[in-house]
Amino acid sequence: MSLRHAFTLCTVLLLAMAAPTRASADDLAPVEGRDYVVIPDGQPWQATDGRIEVAEVFAYWCHVCNDFQPLVDRWQASLPKDVRFAYVPAAFSPDDAYARGYFASEALGALDETHHATFRAIHAEQSLPMRGASADEIATHYAGLGLDRARFAAAMQSPATDARMRAAREFIVRSGVDGTPTVVVNGIYRIQARSLRDLLRIADALVARERAAAQAKP
Repeated sequence: MSLRHAFTLCTVLLLAMAAPTRASADDLAPVEGRDYVVIPDGQPWQATDGRIEVAEVFAYWCHVCNDFQPLVDRWQASLPKDVRFAYVPAAFSPDDAYARGYFASEALGALDETHHATFRAIHAEQSLPMRGASADEIATHYAGLGLDRARFAAAMQSPATDARMRAAREFIVRSGVDGTPTVVVNGIYRIQARSLRDLLRIADALVARERAAAQAKP
């Protein structure tokens, strides 16, 4: 998928999620085909560790992902111990500098310093371009956040980051992701929501479903 296509989908999703929704009793239980899609032969983003995985495919340049981040922060803070949340940068292209920057920062153990700051740089400060950022621009930004520029630049182009980009692309294709943000529960369910809050409500319900299924196993 091209960045242009992904950006268009992100914008369309922003408009859809901005529309008011009216909850009813029928809306409380997720409905297949309306609220989620079952992924054929789906697999989690990361190897299972006994917890239920909730993965968000996101892009730093996506307005909706930026709006979603504060909700995710609050939601993550109250997650039970049997749930694991993971970010998956939208590696629609192997050359996407923002996705490479995410994985490089992850490898250097610096996401706490860089993740929110990168959203701010694009959407609030406008010190980074929304589209077409170069690896040099990303490295300069991360250096300004306290990372060693040469080490970070090397991490962006490392074989390990290449492998993470391929894995992210494979997860995105396998899960049928065609826009951001997209949330996938346990590699099984791809959520289709009508609002950002509804997205998390559906995620909670599907997590509960997975938990019940695991507890029912002999």
